[in-house]
Amino acid sequence: MPSPPTFLAWAILSCLLGAFLFFHLWKFDRFKCLRWENGPHSGAFKRVMTYTYLLSVPLIIIYSVGFCVLSYDVGYADIPGIGVVPIPFEFWLPKYHRAIFPLNIVFSFSWGLEMVTHLEELCFWLFLVNAGKVQQDWFRTFYFKIWAVGSILAFAYMPIVTIVTRSNADTNTAATFTAGSIGDLTLTVCFMPVLFQFPGFLRNLKSEGVDINTIVRLTTFHELNRIRVVFRFLFFAPLLILGVDGLTARAVVNSSLFASEFLAFMAGIGCMVSSGITLVIFFPRSVQSEVQARNASREKSQQMRTFQSTQHSEYNSSYSPRSLSPQKSSAPPYSSHPGGENLVISIEDSAMIKAPVLAPGDPVTGSHPAATTFKTFAPNRRLDSGAKIHGGVKIVGLTEGNLAHHNHQSSNVHPFVHNFTSPIGTFVGLASFRADLMPIAA
Repeated sequence: MPSPPTFLAWAILSCLLGAFLFFHLWKFDRFKCLRWENGPHSGAFKRVMTYTYLLSVPLIIIYSVGFCVLSYDVGYADIPGIGVVPIPFEFWLPKYHRAIFPLNIVFSFSWGLEMVTHLEELCFWLFLVNAGKVQQDWFRTFYFKIWAVGSILAFAYMPIVTIVTRSNADTNTAATFTAGSIGDLTLTVCFMPVLFQFPGFLRNLKSEGVDINTIVRLTTFHELNRIRVVFRFLFFAPLLILGVDGLTARAVVNSSLFASEFLAFMAGIGCMVSSGITLVIFFPRSVQSEVQARNASREKSQQMRTFQSTQHSEYNSSYSPRSLSPQKSSAPPYSSHPGGENLVISIEDSAMIKAPVLAPGDPVTGSHPAATTFKTFAPNRRLDSGAKIHGGVKIVGLTEGNLAHHNHQSSNVHPFVHNFTSPIGTFVGLASFRADLMPIAA
């Protein structure tokens, strides 16, 4: 039976999930991941997975807040022999009763989108664990085909079940719970082999010499997946019990106010926590990279202000206080090269010389990965104006992508692993390798 406190708990939890979603995406890349054209690697697959997950969160908020408002408006009834209980669906006023089916449809679409997300992760992790050194294209694998077909079925059958059973509100709710729980149960059970294979997969990566940053990311995601599986069980198992019991004639569990509310509370906690972990896995933040990029930007701004202040002081000192005509300054406006040619250095060039070199931004997280420096030789160059730029030994940043490109050439693991960032962000790995090499080749 519908319980106002149950829907209130769902509404609070879903709104907290929405707030966490808003905060996380802002800290992640200032909502850049929501753009349709989010960089050169924002293909159709990445768009589908991004919008599929992000759309499921507001839908669950609409469902929970809507039923919370309706259930408190309807209130309780004092039934002789039973006591004060929430008014069952069949006794709701028509204006409230008409809103039950639309809210259940919203919930079915949200659950269908969530199963699309879970199925993609299942197929992706199976692909990653079983992939060898051969550079298989994810979009041509059997796992991707399973995801494509399964996603269509999951997104279609949930609303169909809700529409077919719309004649009775109690049956409609119970059938929606049962259909979604069976789908989630199937996906979660199929995900269990991945959890058992992953420790061995990590040991193999360590023996192959995969860089430590990738090992840390994969280990973190493994721990998050283990926690999320527990909360996924807490989500669908109580709703499966309530749904199957609601389809029976006696409805033993749903007749008990304590049992129904307890199971619904547990399901709400499991739903919101597992969805929050999915957000962290799909859009992983690197706090270390964020702090490094913030400090580098702050230092660059401070150096730029110091340089401009120095230039301003030298400019003022080069003029006589009694005359408007400029005097000779001890500091020349240009630098002399040993070859006799003079090369003017602008303020911007000087700032770039003093500023720390930042590695190219990560194509998925938008943050700056840590760079390893090495020495390279640059030859002398002559400009069209005749000025000569003397070369020499330069310090160049070797980004994590370049390190991954170097490591995977002699490794027996898939190239995606070396550049792994998230289940929806690793499919640009080879392109990222080539992009990272361009500054070095230049």
